Amino acid sequence: MTMDYFTSPEGRRLAYRRVRAAAGSPTFVWLCGFKSDMSGGKAQAVEAWSKAHGHGALLFDYSGHGQSEGRFEDGTISAWREDMLAVIDALSEGSLVLVGSSMGGWMALLAAQARPERVKGLVLIAPAPDFTEKLMWPEFTPEQQDEILQEGFTLRPSDYGEPYAITRALIEDGRNWSILDGDIAFEGPVRILQGMEDPDVPWGHALALASALTTPDLVLTLVKDGDHRLSRDEDIARLLAVCAEMAGLVKA
Repeated sequence: MTMDYFTSPEGRRLAYRRVRAAAGSPTFVWLCGFKSDMSGGKAQAVEAWSKAHGHGALLFDYSGHGQSEGRFEDGTISAWREDMLAVIDALSEGSLVLVGSSMGGWMALLAAQARPERVKGLVLIAPAPDFTEKLMWPEFTPEQQDEILQEGFTLRPSDYGEPYAITRALIEDGRNWSILDGDIAFEGPVRILQGMEDPDVPWGHALALASALTTPDLVLTLVKDGDHRLSRDEDIARLLAVCAEMAGLVKA
């Protein structure tokens, strides 16, 4: 699929790929996780499935991620939310199903709040709303917390690559977008896939999200031996089955 670029109203040049929907079909929007990008296996599978079944697909990289411009260290939840809304507004039409992985799950929920007339369904994979405050900050040692507050960042080891900077701006800005402490208003269908062996987002976090969402049409699937990525063949098959179910529930 051809890579294209779009400049957001904030002046950020963002990489994206798009498949236009057939008449009457929704568009599936892939929302990547923290430090991830649209080249991953799950994103590619959703794109290929959407195209094969006449649905739209929209994938993009947040600023500082993947093929988009900018430095990762300059990013915040506010900035990445702006990227997402700019891409959705400019590059998609009609009904949307948001497919969010990890941080992308938080982004999907924020988009549903910001664009309720467009977002008709949510597919969330190991969703991590409020992760900066509820998951990341408590895991830091007192020394790391002091380093963030005094120096402005700390380097965090990664199981997926080189250590990366967690900035004070990211932590403080994330608090402005906390959503788990009250009801999350959304009445469309929601499907959550969560691994019980996830070292990054404990499955209890998904239970808290399921309790906070107001929709009655919510199914939470716990994969007992599933990790955070949920990118094995059987995991991707489960994801695509959920997308197919959602396509039957959401009309353009």
